[in-house]
Amino acid sequence: MDNICAEMLSGGFFVGWPNPPSKETHLRILQNAWCSYIAIDSETNAVVGFINCISDGILSAYVPLLEVLPEYQGHGIGKRLVQLILDETKDLYMIDIAHDENRIGFYAQFKPHTGILSYFRNYQSQSGKSSL
Repeated sequence: MDNICAEMLSGGFFVGWPNPPSKETHLRILQNAWCSYIAIDSETNAVVGFINCISDGILSAYVPLLEVLPEYQGHGIGKRLVQLILDETKDLYMIDIAHDENRIGFYAQFKPHTGILSYFRNYQSQSGKSSL
């Protein structure tokens, strides 16, 4: 992630979020992840897709964010980003990903979990923890 700057993350991500992260916070999210990958449009040098993974590096991993800008969807970018994460985590026992119900076709390679999923979302902090 050393080769990107916040300006390359300029827009279109976090659609529908009431309190999205700033470009600077988005960059920190990618830099501080256990691993992350980006897709760059070679003509504009803009980031058009990204994925990040949080892991203990021993047993488990979680993919909290995967986004491809709407105008770049349907070209295999998201599938390639997921494959990069799966390659990176191939020696781990569990790789979990949460997604919206309307995206289930895209995530068909993951087995649906029948257990109970509980979560808490603090939308007031959705833009990211301040770095005081």
